[in-house]
This record gives sequence, C-alpha cells and structure tokens, in this order.
Amino acid sequence: MISTYTSYQLIASDMDRSIDQVSKQPMVERETEYYLSRISEIKSIDDFMGDSRIYNYAMKAFGLEDMSYAKAFIRKALTEGIDNPDSFANQLADTRYQSFVDTFNFARHGGTATVFTKAQQGTVDKYLRQTLEEDAGNDNTGVRLALYFERNADDISSAYSILADEALYEVVRTTLGLPAEFVGTDVDKQADVINTRLDLADFKDPEKLEKFLQRFTVMWELENPTYSGFDPSLLLSSSSGIGISQDLMLAINNLKLGGR
Repeated sequence: MISTYTSYQLIASDMDRSIDQVSKQPMVERETEYYLSRISEIKSIDDFMGDSRIYNYAMKAFGLEDMSYAKAFIRKALTEGIDNPDSFANQLADTRYQSFVDTFNFARHGGTATVFTKAQQGTVDKYLRQTLEEDAGNDNTGVRLALYFERNADDISSAYSILADEALYEVVRTTLGLPAEFVGTDVDKQADVINTRLDLADFKDPEKLEKFLQRFTVMWELENPTYSGFDPSLLLSSSSGIGISQDLMLAINNLKLGGR
C-alpha cells in the first residue's frame, strides 16, 4: 500500500482525470444520467422529495447523505428558503444546508428552481467530487480529509470556521500536532492557538495550501501508518519546515513500495 501523501497526490495532481474516472463507474453513470434526464421536470418541493433517486442524489452532492432520512427537516429548510435571515436554513450552523437550499430554491423561484446550471450540472459536479472523496476514504481516511480540506479551504474565514467543522479541524489538529485532549479545552483558547500557529490567508494561496496538505498527509501517516515498515525518523529529520522535500518524499515512497 502506498503512503497517504502519494495517494493524495495521485488524485489531486490531475483532478479532471480523477473525476472522469469516477464518472465512469457504472452506478455513478446510471444515477447521473437519471438525474440529468429528470431534474428539469421537477417543479416543486413535493416533486423533488417524491423522487427518491433525485432527492438522494442531490443530498449526497451536498454532503448531506446521512440526513436523507430527515425529510421533515429538509422540507422545512426548502419551504422557508434563505431570503429571510430568520429562516430555518439560515439559523443552522452548518452552511451546507444554506448552499443546498440556495441551489434548490423553490421558495424563491417556484417551478423554475431546477432550470439553473447550479441545480443541474453544478450538482452533478458536486456529486462526482463527493463520490471521489468517499472512494478515497474507503482506502485511506487521511486522503479523504486532505481532499475535503482542499475543496473547502477557500471558504475558511476564521479559526472558528475550522473549529465548527470536525473534518477541517482534524486536518489542522493533525498538522499542528495538537493532542486529542486539546479539543476539550476552552474554544477561544483553541482559536487563539490556531491563529498563532497558522496564517489562514495561506489557504487562499494554492502553493501554500499544497505545502500545508503535504505536511498533513505526512503527519497523518505518522499517526496512521499504512505500512508496518515505515520509519518515522526519515520524516523527523526533515528541516524543510511545514513542507517536506521532494527527495525525502521519494525516499519514503520507495521505502513503502519495497525499495531500499
């Protein structure tokens, strides 16, 4: 089995190719074809929720698959929309619901809510990316976390937005080497530590983000080795700061592939 870093790089280095491979999976292909053929015919919340394949596809696209069963909850969010600041979706801390309602905005657009690109190909694109991340996670949770962070990094506005998202926080905590016990400390203290040790503006810079995720995947490998012969001293000897040199990563990958 190859390292977390290498697995992540194989996917992230050519995302278009990785997404294309996912789109060609038989089940994904079938569900996507059905979704695109039917979505423009959906004219109401009842239509939307009454077609389980359409509804489940959309929920998965927005990372809400685990909440598919909570139809009364989702119906309330869709019914109230997002135009009123006091609407149900706007009161939820998880912004995925706001994005979901904004895409399927029957409250604002009525029967034309599904004709927009974001409800059609835009949702398909999200579905394919979600499936890619899930598939990666089946082999290595660290890879899924890295892909998730990369996808959401541009939306990180403060330390509190990291603390509010379990997956984002796990990436940050792992990268910074913060112990699990740290999660139980005062929230403001946790935010201060993040702000002290990270420049959140770096997440807007692709090169700096890449170095950060490089560091994360290496740290994840230390805590969750995918190869019993992995020697962490190779990593600990690095003096490259938050990044890991290409020579070092080559040595690690050769080791994990059976090289000497």
